Amino acid sequence: MQTLFRLPLFILLIGFSGAAMLVPAGYAATLGLGELGRIFLFSGALLLVLSALLGVAVAGNTDTIFLQGRSALATMLGAFVLLPVALAMPLSLALPDTGLYNAWWEMVSCLTTTGATLYAAELLAPPLHLWRAMVGWLGGLFILVTAVAVLAPLKVGGFEILDSPHRGSEKFTPLVEGEVPGHRMRAQLLNLAGQRASPTEQSLKLAAQVTPWYAGLTLLLWVLLLMAGDPGLVALCRAMGTLSTSGISPVSGPVGIHSGLFGEVAVFAFLLLALSRRFWPGGESLRASERLRDDPELRLGLAVVALVAAVLFARHFTAAIEIGAARPDGGQAMLLPLRDAAVATWGWLFNALSYLTTTGWNSIDWKGARNWSGLESPGLLLAGLAMMGGGVATTAGGVKLLRVYALARQSQREMERIIHPASVSGGGAVARRIRGEGAYLAFIFFMLFALSIAASVLLVSIHQIEFDTAVMLSVSALTNTGPLAGTISLTPSFEASAGFASNPWQGWSGLALLPKTVLAGAMVAGRLETLAILALLTPEFWRR
Repeated sequence: MQTLFRLPLFILLIGFSGAAMLVPAGYAATLGLGELGRIFLFSGALLLVLSALLGVAVAGNTDTIFLQGRSALATMLGAFVLLPVALAMPLSLALPDTGLYNAWWEMVSCLTTTGATLYAAELLAPPLHLWRAMVGWLGGLFILVTAVAVLAPLKVGGFEILDSPHRGSEKFTPLVEGEVPGHRMRAQLLNLAGQRASPTEQSLKLAAQVTPWYAGLTLLLWVLLLMAGDPGLVALCRAMGTLSTSGISPVSGPVGIHSGLFGEVAVFAFLLLALSRRFWPGGESLRASERLRDDPELRLGLAVVALVAAVLFARHFTAAIEIGAARPDGGQAMLLPLRDAAVATWGWLFNALSYLTTTGWNSIDWKGARNWSGLESPGLLLAGLAMMGGGVATTAGGVKLLRVYALARQSQREMERIIHPASVSGGGAVARRIRGEGAYLAFIFFMLFALSIAASVLLVSIHQIEFDTAVMLSVSALTNTGPLAGTISLTPSFEASAGFASNPWQGWSGLALLPKTVLAGAMVAGRLETLAILALLTPEFWRR
């Protein structure tokens, strides 16, 4: 194990990617797809050999043992940009007419758990679907691990909201005689978790804690979906897409198309894990409350889901009751609106949570919910949910619930000060931190997020793309919610193609090189967060 701790994290990621390719290779062999199985086998073997050679080459370099936080952050950026080149080899070889660039784009979408695709589901072989779902699942595991191992010590990625400059204590600590204040702050910035340990060691130790829970819950959901009636591959991909919030599926259509209501309820329950980091190991520093029922992210997320369903329920229920009561059969006629109301409410509850966690799946009752509530264009509402996002340091994207909560509490405090100017706020150190510096940092991130959307829309619109299409594609990419683009009637572009299996009607594959590259960059920026990327560009961050 100590040998692995000495290796750069990126080399280990290459090796893990090669080992993961052996799974679809075996699956292809069982289906009798020998050529496709050999593609995965040889690609995996190549990556394993490459990682071994690189590991031997740098094993004796002791300078790589204790990488600083800035290098670890650069490794995360490299993992989302460069690692998909290696992950794309089987896809580009299996689909020769798609090209390496389109295969790389597809893997960026999967690894960032965006779930946008260039291809029609029915035109891809089952092992390729399995590989896409596995890359999305591994991307979710990667962010669960590195969010705590890398982003937390650097106080980015949402951890800055609850972080105190005095490390949890508001007592003044005097400097030691002769100590320079800047040295203390620099040590805190460059040290990982307050310990002299490499990012690789931190990540591997945390992965050993997170992986059993992550894999075990995926296995449990897979079994539940199999029991509900989903085919094996569909159930497995749904399970991996739920835990990773990637929304990757080998079939098009709603979640309950095979498993029915039971399958949707199971997926709904597991999507709740993306609302708060406290459900996963390593989230102790993000706990704003001791009790689960007081968790601000969880309460806010559930409140938003319930509010969306309640408003849309009330939007049409009153009129339906009045129409039903006016009919000659009276109370019996009201049973149909009540039944429709129950179906529509479940459809809205499921979709609200699905898009809030940036998964982007639809319920089998989604179409009925839209028709019953009279909401013809729900894309804007779902985009708002996706922009809000899930919990900090989870697999969900978006602005994150903790930042929204901080802004809400700060707004509440300002309203109180208008009414009672001399009032003193309470709630303890954590509440004061959230209302003060936490809200300030959340506002900065929100502005950066809005500027990122504007820049992405501007660059995508350089080509002749409809404005609403450019906006929805940009929001889908930045929130890592690929299926969001399908919630409106997009105007497809036919400036390029991803090959025979291309599906330009989804709005992605027909884009030209520039807008497609911009959207890939937006996926990476949304996954790693703009604030962390800007930190890499700051000279002070790189100064020793």
